Amino acid sequence: MDHLPTTEAAVTALRAIAAEYAREIEVTHDIGADQTSRRTAAGVGVITDPDGSLPHEAYAEFGGIPRVSVRLYPDDDALISVEGVECPDIPRDDVPAFLRSVFGGLAWVKARRFPPGHFLMVPLPGGRTHKEYVVVGLSPWLSGRVR
Repeated sequence: MDHLPTTEAAVTALRAIAAEYAREIEVTHDIGADQTSRRTAAGVGVITDPDGSLPHEAYAEFGGIPRVSVRLYPDDDALISVEGVECPDIPRDDVPAFLRSVFGGLAWVKARRFPPGHFLMVPLPGGRTHKEYVVVGLSPWLSGRVR
């Protein structure tokens, strides 16, 4: 697992994964405290954080099925959405492995009988699995992965 010290390093990794899985990718960048989503209290025209750094956030959308988007935050984490299932607080360094599990067919949906519910299960290195409750209805892609 590679360390991704910056948002730009993570974007480079996302582009490599898009090429690896023959997917289109569209990336937009928000740079400056007045532009990033978690810095709304910064005030109008304030572009640096109190420590003088310039926060950089990026949003990437991948083409194809499953529908996947990634919002990379300046705080070393990400929000990944897979077919409408939002997976918050993914460490930036885990984003490439998470996407490889999804695009490589390793991710699956766990069905629970009582109380009824579904969970998106995404295997990660080191025997870890990210588990996210499916609030939205099951898309055809999610339905096809129910175990």
